[in-house]
Amino acid sequence: MILSFFDNAKVGEVPQKVKDVYVEKPEGIKVEIWQQNLEIPWSLVFLPNGDALVSERPGRIRIIQNGTLKEDVYANIPNVMHSKGSEAGLMGIALHPNFASQPYVYAMYTFQEGNVNDNRVIRLKHNGSNATFDKIIVDGIPAGRNHNGGRIKFGPDGMLYITAGETFERELAQDMESLGGKILRVTPDGAVPNDNPFPGSIIYSLGHRNPQGLAWHPETGDLFSSEHGPSGEMRLTGNDIINIIKPGKNYGWPKVVGKVNMKEFEDPIIMWEAATPPSGMVFWNNNLYVTTLRSKALMHIQMNKTGDDYEITRIERWFSPKQNEGVYGRFRDVTVGPDGDMYVLTNNRDGRGNPTENDDRILRISKMVAGS
Repeated sequence: MILSFFDNAKVGEVPQKVKDVYVEKPEGIKVEIWQQNLEIPWSLVFLPNGDALVSERPGRIRIIQNGTLKEDVYANIPNVMHSKGSEAGLMGIALHPNFASQPYVYAMYTFQEGNVNDNRVIRLKHNGSNATFDKIIVDGIPAGRNHNGGRIKFGPDGMLYITAGETFERELAQDMESLGGKILRVTPDGAVPNDNPFPGSIIYSLGHRNPQGLAWHPETGDLFSSEHGPSGEMRLTGNDIINIIKPGKNYGWPKVVGKVNMKEFEDPIIMWEAATPPSGMVFWNNNLYVTTLRSKALMHIQMNKTGDDYEITRIERWFSPKQNEGVYGRFRDVTVGPDGDMYVLTNNRDGRGNPTENDDRILRISKMVAGS
């Protein structure tokens, strides 16, 4: 049977040579509570005028105007599948790359109506303080309570990239007839780009379990992605990874895990053996920052590129004194604002965290100015 074959996955090495360093109080930065009292925020984007949109997993997009979270909802997404403790619901949001002339907001969510249940990306028309439905961009992405992926971002090429999980059906990740367990790439209108690696298909890469984050290196243009490893599957724990995504490549799940040096699969550049489920990610001052959930840390990753390879030189676990403990709890997403500061979403009300008063929050992280 297919599943018994997959149960014999080859487990490889940890690719990075450095050990993580716990940094509960990072030096040289200032942390402020920018917003609070959100319900399971998942994704944050800034509008050209400095306002911001934040998605809440039950199905709402909220707007932050002039630094204030508005009570009136920017957009209510209908038919959202969501329940406490699951990973389904409203997830990633993104803005059209030419937002000034084409004011569209994109949203990915788990849809359920009658017998129809899928993950899909829709487009909304921005109307100032609210938005209205425009069109479906992609549908038919497999959906489930867990492993839905959910990140959407426009790349430097103007194309929309979508992370799709395999919904705990491992075989989907290697099935080219399914959009599950893939990273997808479409035009802003949802069409197949002419230069996609598989003609006529929106599939960009395959062999993924539950990819959660996307970020492009500001100098090299390489696409990085974070992905949840097989905790609790195949007698494995953790093995969460960071990949560099290349068009048409196979990242191995569920046949391989970790660095295996097999020509048919791409190896990760980082793997954490202890459960460190990563989510949203961004480059800030040429370093990679990755939010993590269970491990409750913001990962600060330094690296150098030599030829085609990246050498990981240091990994710090910010705001964490030790494994699975953190000052602010679970983190879901991180982005850089128009002011150059970094903004981080907590995720403590998702049914798996321990919420405190005024959770969930958006943290604002800025570099300290000398003498301040």
